[in-house]
Amino acid sequence: MTEGDVLDLVQSAMWTTILVAGPVVGASMAVGVAIAFFQALTQIQEATLTFVPKLLVAFAVFALTASFIGSQFQIFTQEVYARIEHGYRG
Repeated sequence: MTEGDVLDLVQSAMWTTILVAGPVVGASMAVGVAIAFFQALTQIQEATLTFVPKLLVAFAVFALTASFIGSQFQIFTQEVYARIEHGYRG
């Protein structure tokens, strides 16, 4: 395996991580901004008001995107195995 192959593999791993974490993080950020806006309007400073809804949204988005996340991990794993197989045969 050359340095280029390793860099390619690291880049692919980072991109997979971004794709997998993106929906959950994005939804949590959107809910966090909405709650912060609500707290600024009402001057309610309750810690659980920010934590609980973001946690519920994160679980819901994770449940809805679990098949997508699994398919991304499967694609990445197949790519890694193909590189290993190619490296040992070449």
